[in-house]
Amino acid sequence: MRFGYVVLYVVDPERCRRFWVEQIGMVVKKTTEAGGFAVAQVGFADQDAALELVPLALMRDNPDGLDLATPSMCFHAADLDKEHARLRAAGVEVSEINEHCGTRSFAFSDPEDRWFAITAPA
Repeated sequence: MRFGYVVLYVVDPERCRRFWVEQIGMVVKKTTEAGGFAVAQVGFADQDAALELVPLALMRDNPDGLDLATPSMCFHAADLDKEHARLRAAGVEVSEINEHCGTRSFAFSDPEDRWFAITAPA
């Protein structure tokens, strides 16, 4: 497993994108469409880490019960099924593996009931 990105749940994704790019100096690493919304990942050009700016409106159903007031971290696993089984065997609370916006993923919880995502690499 490797670190992927931090998800920020935002009210105005375009305003936030402009802030991180125009004022902080990040670049747009990728933009995807999900549920009729544009979801941008921004980060520094010379670094792998990124912030994913997810519109709060997209999360109105919140299938994994995430705390949308807290940023979420996303990890990548080369073998999603194997990582899911490993965490479950280690006693970690995990959701079922699902497909969200064309990406297979699952969530896991830490001892303070914060949920994090693990996705298959793009």
